[in-house]
Amino acid sequence: MALRFIGIDPNTDGNNCPSVWVDESDGSIVIQGWEVTGPEDLAQVAARSPIPDNEKVVRVPRRMAKLLMEACGGAAHDL
Repeated sequence: MALRFIGIDPNTDGNNCPSVWVDESDGSIVIQGWEVTGPEDLAQVAARSPIPDNEKVVRVPRRMAKLLMEACGGAAHDL
């Protein structure tokens, strides 16, 4: 797996560093974020889509939307 770095949270302080990557081999998006551990949040996610043991729910700030769009190749309508 060859990961290409897209960007890091523009408001990072060096300690909390959500970031976005693209796997060059298959185009999948790799996200580093804060693990969601709140029972209410996890219950809401699981009610819609069960969370298997090999998956985690992560949170990234809205200000990273441009980085996510870049990882998707520019614009959502291009997908």
